[in-house]
Amino acid sequence: VMTELPLVVVDVQRGGPSTGLPTKTEQSDLSQALYGRNGESPMVVMAAHSPAHCFDAAFTAAKIAMEHMTPVLLLSEGFLGNGSEPWKIPTMSEYPEIKPRLAEADGNKFHPFERDPETLARKWAPAGTPGLEHRVGGLEKTHNGVLSTDAANHEMMVKERAEKVARVAADIPDLVVDGPESGDVLLVGWGGTYGHLRLAMDFMRDHGKKVAFAHFQYINPLPKNTADVLRKYKKIVVAEQNLGQFAGYLRMKIPGLNISQFNQVKGQPFVT
Repeated sequence: VMTELPLVVVDVQRGGPSTGLPTKTEQSDLSQALYGRNGESPMVVMAAHSPAHCFDAAFTAAKIAMEHMTPVLLLSEGFLGNGSEPWKIPTMSEYPEIKPRLAEADGNKFHPFERDPETLARKWAPAGTPGLEHRVGGLEKTHNGVLSTDAANHEMMVKERAEKVARVAADIPDLVVDGPESGDVLLVGWGGTYGHLRLAMDFMRDHGKKVAFAHFQYINPLPKNTADVLRKYKKIVVAEQNLGQFAGYLRMKIPGLNISQFNQVKGQPFVT
């Protein structure tokens, strides 16, 4: 995280802690994905929602990692890893181009720690390119690449790295709601519970309940319109296969929401 290099880490969550239920499914690594590092070191966190969606999610994670020069943690689950569904092999020409910001040895002095003013991402210097040699390490530096333990520089760098991750929100789609755009109840989920929660929503609608549904693929940063969307509902029910990690995260990010929880941690998909 501190070296700001592109990397995609895939976490296929199983029943924990550790490998307590190695063949079962769970969503209990979310807090680890968000906070499981020393120091202030936020990462981009995404979640796939179906076996077929794993391909698109992995492509998007790689695109974000390379264009924003940052690690991305992609959450999957045992339910998705062991699942299957019909999937048409895509034509890659239909996918968006991945455009990393590459440094070039053009005779000018290379500044490896210079940031793009829009994304705050640094340029990627291909390894072994003459004229682009520089030193990367875990010790803090100034913008000029000089090792520094200066208090003001450290705080500035910490805030810059956090802001760089936050600006990834400019390249992710808005949160979409299935159902009325405001009302009494919004059902919220993330990751591999998508199909089960969608079925639950359909069941409730068939029985006369007015309920909307929002499912999250992007967790850090959240979609730009998240707060505006969630504040349009009187009650939000967050359903997840842990003891309330995403519900707590939403409470922290968007104070004042009326959030209820539906939690099951059985090593199985949601069951009645």
